[in-house]
Amino acid sequence: MSNETKSGLQALLTPEESVVVLIDHQPFQFANLHSHEPTMIVNNAVGLAKAAKAFDVPTILTTVLEERGGYLIQGLQDVFPEQKPINRTLINTWEDANVVDAVKATGRKKLIIAGLWTEICVAMPAIQAAGEGFEVFVVTDASGSASKEAHDMAVRRMIQAGVVPITWTAVASEWQRDWAREETIPAVTDILLQHGGATGVAFAWETQLLATGRTVSAG
Repeated sequence: MSNETKSGLQALLTPEESVVVLIDHQPFQFANLHSHEPTMIVNNAVGLAKAAKAFDVPTILTTVLEERGGYLIQGLQDVFPEQKPINRTLINTWEDANVVDAVKATGRKKLIIAGLWTEICVAMPAIQAAGEGFEVFVVTDASGSASKEAHDMAVRRMIQAGVVPITWTAVASEWQRDWAREETIPAVTDILLQHGGATGVAFAWETQLLATGRTVSAG
């Protein structure tokens, strides 16, 4: 990524320029996930996928050796029930022509990646794609590794290669950008309620109080 695209308004994500690739959220990879609590990665990856669908952002699902490592987790497959994940043998997703062709067919250059494990199946394609002219963003809280050190070192390495680390809520917020974009507010609200953790719980409470006309005293 050039210095010109690292700052300024053009550095932010828009739905029209984005394409998402979700890599190897499979049982085998989750079985040795220790950089994060696994249910958090599931929650965040599914939240990211739902946001991509809400904003009509092309999303490519991919697995590696699914006959041995297991199928894509059901929560992600349920977001795109009609899509068959691209099953690879290559560790580096960006060396698989089927995946690269699918990305290039969208005509979009802001490539958003999340997957397991960060230091291998995320870092390899992110670094390669960044070197081929894509603006690459890695969703760090929808990705994970066998250890916290492995995850952290992978993020550092990718930053050195020009990749931008980002969280899934930041991605969704940049896509929304303006609360006057009313057509996506219902979907964004539902995603927040389902996957926004304490923020979603607080929003549900606020909605409850507004609906009943009740007020809560701070004292």
